[in-house]
Amino acid sequence: MPEDVLADEDAVAHHHACAVWSCLTEPGDGVAGSLIAELGAVAALHVAWASGGPTSAELEAGRRRWHARRDSVEDAFDRARRVGAQLLVPGGHGWPRAVDDLGVHAPRALWARGDTTALSGARPALALVGARAATGYGEHVTGEFATHLVRAGVCVVSGGAYGIDGMAHRASLAAGGVTVAVLAGGVDRAYPSGHADLLARIASGPGVVVAEVPCGTAPTKWRFLQRNRLIAALSGATVVIEAGWRSGSLNTAGHAAALGRPLGAVPGPVTSAASAGCHRLLREYDARCVTSADEARELLGLDSPRVDASSERVDDATRILDALSARSPRTPDDVARRAGFAAGEARGLLALLELDGRAQRGPEGWRRAPAAR
Repeated sequence: MPEDVLADEDAVAHHHACAVWSCLTEPGDGVAGSLIAELGAVAALHVAWASGGPTSAELEAGRRRWHARRDSVEDAFDRARRVGAQLLVPGGHGWPRAVDDLGVHAPRALWARGDTTALSGARPALALVGARAATGYGEHVTGEFATHLVRAGVCVVSGGAYGIDGMAHRASLAAGGVTVAVLAGGVDRAYPSGHADLLARIASGPGVVVAEVPCGTAPTKWRFLQRNRLIAALSGATVVIEAGWRSGSLNTAGHAAALGRPLGAVPGPVTSAASAGCHRLLREYDARCVTSADEARELLGLDSPRVDASSERVDDATRILDALSARSPRTPDDVARRAGFAAGEARGLLALLELDGRAQRGPEGWRRAPAAR
């Protein structure tokens, strides 16, 4: 705890009570949230342990849940000390006030590893989320978005998973930006294990790895769904880059919409099942169509940077166009070889150029559209 907290007995009691509540409850426990909102964390904890007095069926059910976890509290505290996890509590130093918008379903506490100033709201934050089984197109778009966003001073928030999440974090770090990984399990457990190095890099700064569940907690399907509400709450807007029809990313989008946060979706090829969820958001949930990092920034209410139209910039799309012929169809692998890209990157860029009307796909391969240059 910070020195100023240790010098204040009431502050110490509040921090301890919030930490205990974090260990006793599942994310989004509305009974605990209502009790804490009414009495405060310390007094609510006394009520949780008490027997007799005013009660209700909900409170008694809550007490049974909470008492079952009473013995796990000290173990969670020990694990947090071993990994150097920081404790953030409502109203305390470093607490991200944006999550208070969740009301009685807001977290009791947050456990963090890394630079917690990334959660302060000092810089605009945008969530980039999407499919774990991302395509080359999705990963390319994510990398482009994250790179441009962090260079413009935006903090990129995501869930630390494979696919779109991982690319969002990696691109942010590569561009020297700030990124926040919100986990469904404890911050002492790298999940997925294949992202142990990535999560360690985020925690080493200037980003942060954060969770509302205590150290030692395993990620479960329920906790992933509840974790998504934190991603949405910590972000000023959410952009879904790739998502299947039933993707968990749609759950994040639903939380963003429920919180009144702007929601965007990136369109993909209509033949791609990996983009079906994005198209569903555009069609059924009034998501904004987002095709560039500048359009993503607009969701945050930020003006797009001015671009000198007279300057000619040779970008990735130009390299792909140069590798295409207007007459002879070429395979994606051939285009990739000519342009100097990996095959997956080339396929993603070709899909973008097809959306722009600058490339055409046929049964024998890809051609440059007649007007494209």
